[in-house]
Amino acid sequence: MGDHVYKLVELVGSSSTGVDDAIRNAIDTAAASVRHIDWFEVVDTRGHVVDGKVAHFQVTLKVGFRIES
Repeated sequence: MGDHVYKLVELVGSSSTGVDDAIRNAIDTAAASVRHIDWFEVVDTRGHVVDGKVAHFQVTLKVGFRIES
């Protein structure tokens, strides 16, 4: 395996279920059009509150994908 070069993009995933689902929604959606996604890093977590209850979770991710040689 040789050396690799990566590109970083920032994504925001959301879910009414939880942080884990928000991450998976972002990665699954990006993977439909971006090849070679190898890793992610959570950089921010937010939420939306309605009537005193958590309605949505939002997670900002840095996603790294390998550039083809």
